Amino acid sequence: MRTPGRGGEGQKYALASDEDDADFWGFAREAEGLFTPLPDEEGARRVRLAGCLPQGGLLKSVDHVGSRRALAGNAWFDLLDGDGVTMGSYFVNEVTVVDVKPSTCGAGLVDLTMTLWCESAMAGAERVWDLIRTGQLNRTGMWHELAPEDRRAWLSVALWSREYQRRGKPDAPAGQLFVLDGRHIVDRDSFSCAIGEAINGPGGYFGWNFDALDDCLRGGWGATPPFTLHWDSSAEARARLVERVPTGDGDVSLFDLLKEIFEERGVSVVLR
Repeated sequence: MRTPGRGGEGQKYALASDEDDADFWGFAREAEGLFTPLPDEEGARRVRLAGCLPQGGLLKSVDHVGSRRALAGNAWFDLLDGDGVTMGSYFVNEVTVVDVKPSTCGAGLVDLTMTLWCESAMAGAERVWDLIRTGQLNRTGMWHELAPEDRRAWLSVALWSREYQRRGKPDAPAGQLFVLDGRHIVDRDSFSCAIGEAINGPGGYFGWNFDALDDCLRGGWGATPPFTLHWDSSAEARARLVERVPTGDGDVSLFDLLKEIFEERGVSVVLR
């Protein structure tokens, strides 16, 4: 979690140079286009910053729209909560200013259009960030009705916001009991949503692929093995997680592989 400074009222985004920590590029109220699907084969996004007051390297680029010097460079794109504190950050490449117009958001502000590269900002993630920003991501099960592609976006926000959401809270000590609700687990991503919630609460993160789950089970991500995991409605989950996954000894069902990963890291899985 980065902390470039606190934004004012209504400012939801901030940018700062990746090359110089002192080179702050400014705040913005909206970032239209950041969370849309990649629009072309090259992967460049066209993002409109509404209500922006450019500073530092970004301001220099504004003065050179249409030339090579409009390229500001690489940056961190920060998402701010209602108090202006950074919730999470995306790394963006080759930020280039392509248009600047006066903004209706306030005197002295501009609406600035830029192109940039960003692989991490997923379509559907903006809604999840807004839930965190407004304090509405506050109950379990909010991911249950999401479409499969939106579950992936949910997990991406859980990953990039994990430090902010934990607020320095230490891992639960070894020997704890966690309960995994298996009723809505139908595939890999829904399992990751469920285990993140079981360990770290609503919107919590505890891996979003096999390697990440294994890393989380080494400690530092909310739980310290050994611990006990009660997997409720496990028979329902087993019936759905039948995908065959290759391993060094052949292939196993997704359900059995997940159970094996837990047990290899000292987690006692109780199927209920």
